[in-house]
Amino acid sequence: MRILVSGAGIAGLAAALELGERGSEVTVVEYDDQLRLAGTPIDIRGDANEVVERMGLLAKIRERRLRMTESTWFVDGDGEPVARVPVDQINDSDDDIEILRADLVRVLADALPDTAAIRFGDSIEALDDDGGDGVGVRFASGRTGRYDLVLGADGQHSAVRGLAFGPEEDFLRHLGVYIAIVPLPGEERSEGVNAMHNVPGRMAAVFRYKDTAVAVFQFRSEPLEYDRRDLDAQKRIIVDAFTGHRSWRIPELLDAVRTAPDLFFDSASQIHAPSWHRGRVVLVGDAGYSPAFLSGRGTSLALTGARILAEELDQCGGDHAAAFERYEARQRPYVAHAQDGAGGGRDFILPASWEAIEARNEALQAGSTDVL
Repeated sequence: MRILVSGAGIAGLAAALELGERGSEVTVVEYDDQLRLAGTPIDIRGDANEVVERMGLLAKIRERRLRMTESTWFVDGDGEPVARVPVDQINDSDDDIEILRADLVRVLADALPDTAAIRFGDSIEALDDDGGDGVGVRFASGRTGRYDLVLGADGQHSAVRGLAFGPEEDFLRHLGVYIAIVPLPGEERSEGVNAMHNVPGRMAAVFRYKDTAVAVFQFRSEPLEYDRRDLDAQKRIIVDAFTGHRSWRIPELLDAVRTAPDLFFDSASQIHAPSWHRGRVVLVGDAGYSPAFLSGRGTSLALTGARILAEELDQCGGDHAAAFERYEARQRPYVAHAQDGAGGGRDFILPASWEAIEARNEALQAGSTDVL
């Protein structure tokens, strides 16, 4: 089969690897001109560990494993540690693997077979799934092509989902939280604990891993209207959300926001779609079922989804309609579990009041198993 994958993130690369290894001719089209490596550490959990083992990548991934969470503390307004983040409660099991997003992307890209190729600097502009034996595609570059299947693996704001299924607002469920990640180049080689500080409904943090340091901001909010391409507008939103809070390092971290040449800013939102396939187009990963970063399971869903989809296409002998139905039936329970667990992560990271912050910290200090 000739298969087009939109997006060279974790879902897209995993799908290309799995499908290419089974003999399909796979083209991954990526909007950026190189692999997107930015992002904080991510987790591989539960059955996703078995997926990377079957890919033959588990040993390489374990070589790059981080232990960042084990040295992460909540701190008070003076920067004094008050409670350690409970690794045993955050992780599903002792087999959970924490790894830099960049490292996992590189491992997957390096493992792609000769039957899979990435085309950078291009994107899908139009789809024509005419009910025949393929999908006509027009690219932003002006190229055209026809493919047996098209996979949307292009994230929460999926262009493929928009073209084939409808506007994002039909599927997006906002969880009332926003996140920003800002580089801290002056602290890349400094030492210290990973620190998280709360004020009601807000969290500011400094995380260090390998030779990288970043400030992370999270805050509760109703949906905001802003241009995702307007950096200055995003900076104003972050600064306004924390204005008036001068405890710990918040003022200086906001200065880092103001001067940052770039940053990541987005909502904690889930994608709830009644179906992940339409004709010969199918969604994988956040494009179809984003659980939001609060769940800690987006990467795992991307990996299990890619594996299950490839298995079903292989077992159904080219009957894509049957394969898509079986893919959904197998993947839905994983998605439901991940999406249902996101609310607890929000309340743990972003207590809504001083009383709730104090109660969480006291529970952690007492070793409570019911914090999350």
